[in-house]
Amino acid sequence: MSFPAPPPTPSRGLPAFTRRHALGALLAVPAAALLSACGGTATAGGDRINPASLEPLANTVPAGTTITVGDPSIRVALELSGLAKELDGFTVEFANISGGPQTTEAFRANALDVGSVADIPPIHATWTGLDVRIIAAGYRQDAVNHPIYELGIAPGTGISSLEDLRGRKVAYSPGQAQGALVLRILAKAGLTQDDVKLVELPSTGDAYATALAGKQVDAAPLGGVQIKRYLTKYKADDATTLRHGLRDDPSLLYSPAKVLADPAKAAALAAYVKVWGKAQRWIEDHPAEWLEGYYVKDQGLSPDDGQYLIDATGKRDLPTSWTEAIARHQETIDLLAREQKKPQLKAADLYDTRFEAIAGTAFASAGKAGAA
Repeated sequence: MSFPAPPPTPSRGLPAFTRRHALGALLAVPAAALLSACGGTATAGGDRINPASLEPLANTVPAGTTITVGDPSIRVALELSGLAKELDGFTVEFANISGGPQTTEAFRANALDVGSVADIPPIHATWTGLDVRIIAAGYRQDAVNHPIYELGIAPGTGISSLEDLRGRKVAYSPGQAQGALVLRILAKAGLTQDDVKLVELPSTGDAYATALAGKQVDAAPLGGVQIKRYLTKYKADDATTLRHGLRDDPSLLYSPAKVLADPAKAAALAAYVKVWGKAQRWIEDHPAEWLEGYYVKDQGLSPDDGQYLIDATGKRDLPTSWTEAIARHQETIDLLAREQKKPQLKAADLYDTRFEAIAGTAFASAGKAGAA
């Protein structure tokens, strides 16, 4: 495996690609295509590759194969753990890109072979006519008590329950996981979109926390360290957060179907997914090294913030069967199709089952090896 040196990781702003020609390809993509990738006029149209036409995954990766990966945190895990050596024999190039809209743009520009996202981007990519498939899936063992998001409440609003959202302004990003979570929260509270005022805002950086503090919105889903920072900064002003009591934990790898139809790239991605599973186990089993090497040195967080994120994650769950995950994904699709007036999709069609057991098996075997 060849690991080209990545560029400095920016803490904010647009991501940079590791390869100049990849960035050029992304910038060259027509504006209309980028708009459709981020939302646009969503349809389920376009020809989809028949899974039956895909060849079985090869056991070896052909020499000269290169894959470009949008999975920045795992790049660090591979370096810290030494697992990078298990990808010898082909080239892995890491692009400093993550999140659904940016990943989908890169797919359309043929600048990326696999990206790391939550469960919403593959759905919306399909609705824009882009044929994508999920090749790895990870979750949290105690997901309800270890949520990725909490509902941030603006100072002085008096909201103390999900039902209190009636008549309030709620931040909403329709093409991202936070947007789907808002719809699920409303459904749990017995509310509809008509019962609240959805305020469309980008969920990047601290945009939601800023909107809450400025009382542009009354409630907004906050994720990760933003939860801790929001409460630290505004709790004295009566700001709070609410636990939503729902699962919001999917962590997926997905790829364009045309990439997966290439036997060489599919074999390389299978090798990557195997090491990805092992890396998930290494992160869980080495919290001190992960805290220092990733959160502090790579991301520039304080040790307290990094430890907060480690504790919030809890134990990981990488299943060897996707049956339950697909059923939960279907419930999300049904909700979004109904609430956002989108075409109906079959969740199972979004998964490439050739990869189903790879990550989970690797995760489990790495744990046994570590315990031996």
